[in-house]
Amino acid sequence: MTTFIFALLQHATVAPEESGGGGLLTLKGGLMFWTLVTFLLLFFILGRFVFPKITAAVEAREKALEEAIEGAKRDREEAARVLAEQQRQIEAARVEAQKIIVEGRQVGEKLRAQMVEETHQQQQQMLERARREIEQEKERAIAEMRREAIELAIAGASKVIEKNLDDQANRKIVESFLASIPAREVKRG
Repeated sequence: MTTFIFALLQHATVAPEESGGGGLLTLKGGLMFWTLVTFLLLFFILGRFVFPKITAAVEAREKALEEAIEGAKRDREEAARVLAEQQRQIEAARVEAQKIIVEGRQVGEKLRAQMVEETHQQQQQMLERARREIEQEKERAIAEMRREAIELAIAGASKVIEKNLDDQANRKIVESFLASIPAREVKRG
C-alpha cells in the first residue's frame, strides 16, 4: 500500500515536468480521480481493520486508566482510614501510658506513705519497748536497793541491839516499814 502511495507521489512530481507545464498546483482530472480512489480505499481499509483496533485499544487504555484512578481513590481512602485508625490507637496508647504513669505515681505515694507509717510505728514500738525495759530496770534497781536497805537495816539493828533476832520476823518488820513509806520518797533516794 505504501508503495502505491509512493508511486502516486512520484508520478505527481514527475508528470508536470514531462508535460512541460503546470506544476503541482495544476488540476488534472486523472490524478484527482486516482487520489480520491486511493484515499477512499485507504480510508475503507483503515476504517474496517485498523480504526476499530485503535479505538478498542484507546477505549481499553481509557478504561484501564479509569480503573487505576478508581483504585487509587480506593487506596487513598483506605490509607486515610488506616492512618486515622492508627492515630486513634496512638492517642489511646498515649492516654493509657499517662494513666499508667499517674497510677504508678499514686501507688508510689501510697507505698511511701505506708513505709513512713510503718517506720513511725516501728519507732513507736521501739520507744515503748525501751520505756518498758527502762521501767523494768528501774523497778529491779529499786527492788535491789530495797533488799540492800533491808539487809543494811537488819545488820544495823542487830549491831545496835546486839542480839540476833529471827531473820524472818526482822524482814517482815522492815518490809512493812518500807511499804508504809510513800513510793515517791523511795524513788528519789
